[in-house]
Amino acid sequence: MGTMLLGLRELLSVQVFLLMNLGVLIGIFFGALPGLSGMMGIILFLPLTYSLEVVPALLFLTAIFVGSEYGGSITAILIGTPGTNAAAATMMDGHPLARSGKPNTALRMALVASTCGGIISSMILLFAAPPIAEVTIECGPAEFFAIAVFGLSIIVSLSGENVMKGMCAGFLGVFLALVGADTINSVNRFTFGNVHLIRGMSLMTVLGGVFIIPSIVSKVQDVLKTGKERQEKIEYDNRTDDRLTLVQVKGQIKNLIRSSLIGTMIGAIPGPGDGLASFISYDSAQKASKEPERFGKGSLDGICASEAANNAVVAGCLIPLFTLGIPGSPSASILIGAFQMKGMQVGPALFDHEGITMYAIMLGVLAANIFMYLQGKYLGKLFSVVTKIPNTAMAPILICLVVAGAYAANKSLFDVQSFAVLAVFFYIMYKLHFPQMPICLGYILGSTAEYHFRRALTLNDGNPSIFVTRPISLAFLVLTVVMLFYTRLRAKKGKV
Repeated sequence: MGTMLLGLRELLSVQVFLLMNLGVLIGIFFGALPGLSGMMGIILFLPLTYSLEVVPALLFLTAIFVGSEYGGSITAILIGTPGTNAAAATMMDGHPLARSGKPNTALRMALVASTCGGIISSMILLFAAPPIAEVTIECGPAEFFAIAVFGLSIIVSLSGENVMKGMCAGFLGVFLALVGADTINSVNRFTFGNVHLIRGMSLMTVLGGVFIIPSIVSKVQDVLKTGKERQEKIEYDNRTDDRLTLVQVKGQIKNLIRSSLIGTMIGAIPGPGDGLASFISYDSAQKASKEPERFGKGSLDGICASEAANNAVVAGCLIPLFTLGIPGSPSASILIGAFQMKGMQVGPALFDHEGITMYAIMLGVLAANIFMYLQGKYLGKLFSVVTKIPNTAMAPILICLVVAGAYAANKSLFDVQSFAVLAVFFYIMYKLHFPQMPICLGYILGSTAEYHFRRALTLNDGNPSIFVTRPISLAFLVLTVVMLFYTRLRAKKGKV
């Protein structure tokens, strides 16, 4: 309890509150724009945190993550185009309700559900993560290697129908992580005699090239091909007959709790993501509803289920991130890079060495959801303006931001040149339908796996038996094999 109070003191700062509110605002903006995402927002604004202290920096990025999940519902409801994958389920009832003349009701229901889902999952994170970390605190290099391998095995489930392409993308990510001086003996690898590569490929250079450029170019190409962008807009207003009542909210309590728990549990499982949580929760709400025929026609139950679940995923996916160092979602994988950038190794040791910081961050996630509610309530009309910004206007701004971010990492023009080369290469891979997430996962976890693998061998005089003689390490390696076989079996059944 004393550590939690010290963490709360770290949180209670004007600078932290301002940055969190800014992060939530940015997250809503990026979540609301179709084609963008909270993950892209985190990548783009990561350079701004270089000069910040640990708690303000990490809470700013986490707040972007929180805000983006709600932001996706704005365009899903107002223009029938989900800003995020998770908001696709929200669109099924949100847009019909908006078209029937009640956009404010739909948006307020999405806001309330998102806030409740986020708060419930944040409480679970706050009280569940530390005990899990205490159990795993005895882990050594062998266990950390096995956990990293388990994280890398998610590549198979992220590869879609073509596992070979996903594996190639994953190996490319690992290769990029190994460029530069190794972490044990400082031997240069894959530098080709270039001194700039000794420090390795920067996080912004790789992730900006993987995610930002392909998305921006594709959106602009779509506009150029069609010659226009979608024009259907539904205005956000405040008519007296278009309000969410307290009675309607009370009627959703069971739905809110059930959907929040579903989102938290799915978020805690690395791989599935918020989209799956939203649709499972939506399906559960429909089966439990007394009026299932209303779903798809403007049901508040459907909006509530989807939004509570996808916001609950945020704190849920931080549980394996904080306790095991395994990202539960793409955005969480970017946060690992942010932790590493601040000299913090994600995993159970965090609670042992950085307990105050961890409690500050977990309490901050809870506070970010409250800030999100206040912003959504009082700035609703401002957020609806986001739906009217054309992609052709956003593209040059985003490109400038990502180039500036690539330069800011090391204040080196070589990083900008590297980014340009990688952006072209990754765009070609994108057009050839290579999945993007395996590259990110390979890059984030590759160096971690190598470092702990070599440390474990060093401690055991080069004998690899250490990986199968230690129970936790063996358990994660077995779990990795089981997950790989299960994923492939499920894929084969899907093809039948």
